[in-house]
Amino acid sequence: MAHTRIYTLDPSLVPSEPRGGGLSLRAWDATSDADAQTWLRGCLDPDFQRWNTPLKPWTDLTGARESLRARARDAADGRSASFRITDDESGAALGHVGVNEISLPMKTARVGYWVLPEARGRGVATRALLLATRWACAELGLHRLELGHAVGHEASCRVAERSGYRAEGTLRGAMFEAGRHDAFRDVHLHARLATDEEPAPPGPR
Repeated sequence: MAHTRIYTLDPSLVPSEPRGGGLSLRAWDATSDADAQTWLRGCLDPDFQRWNTPLKPWTDLTGARESLRARARDAADGRSASFRITDDESGAALGHVGVNEISLPMKTARVGYWVLPEARGRGVATRALLLATRWACAELGLHRLELGHAVGHEASCRVAERSGYRAEGTLRGAMFEAGRHDAFRDVHLHARLATDEEPAPPGPR
């Protein structure tokens, strides 16, 4: 009988708070009302919904908590790592960055992020993505990280480029249209290798 090897993350390799550039990356807590409220607010933000279409839509705190519990299960199984972006000085939650679809055998993953409205325009997404990328390459030994965003999402494209994720082309029909699961749109693909030079982070603004 064939056996399937299950690869999981070594908990000792997962730091509690990757930090730098005035930010800390902290694991989301599905038992925290504050975390669930922040997650709900971020995912219901009109700008988020314009560019992202979750497979399982939800609109309340119960759904937000279940979404965070699902992410915690994925983290425990080594499939992803989800971080709350936090201001190092004030402790305020600023957004989210995730290292998703982790394949330790192939040394690959996909990254994603969003920032709350009040934190935009301050270089938060770029600084957080640089932190998460450094952690994924140094601690998990990943070689290639991919980033995809809907064509036309210029703000996300700028974050990718400032974080050293080179544009590699367009994936046709690779993402759901906003609010729909029966229509598709094109995606810009960016990627960064562990061997690429890391750009300097923008200063906090």
